[in-house]
Amino acid sequence: MRRLYQLALGAFLVVSASASFAVSPDEMLSDPKLEMRARTIAAQLRCLVCQNQSIDDSDASLARDLRLLVREKLNEGLSDAQVLDYIHARYGDFVLLRPPFKLGTFLLWASPALALIGGGGAVWWNLRRRRAALSAGATLTEEERRQLSALGAKGWSQDQSPSAD
Repeated sequence: MRRLYQLALGAFLVVSASASFAVSPDEMLSDPKLEMRARTIAAQLRCLVCQNQSIDDSDASLARDLRLLVREKLNEGLSDAQVLDYIHARYGDFVLLRPPFKLGTFLLWASPALALIGGGGAVWWNLRRRRAALSAGATLTEEERRQLSALGAKGWSQDQSPSAD
């Protein structure tokens, strides 16, 4: 059990440290405050290759280029907002992990709610259909009831086919 615990802890440490390996030492700025700003900005930008990671977490070469661009703009004296605006203007809304809410990104923001509403509607519609089918089957005519009781009297079960009268 102890060995399993050690393996799990080792795996956790490797996985949790993987994000710190994305930024190579040759990219880092010598000023720790500027480097922290660069990491903060990079955490807000989407890797255009990976698409589900920030450029700070990605090992893709394009993410590296974007990280270098962020650091270059910070060295030029731009503020965090100016750097984000520069990259946003160059690459569009898709590069932002949290794109702005506007007409062009409405579907992106509304898709979780639409999926929830659509799923709830599908469940409601299916339950309604089942109830209607059950209630329709519950109203037998007198002839159908007589045929059903005749089948029961003959000892018909579900695994046998009814005999043609």
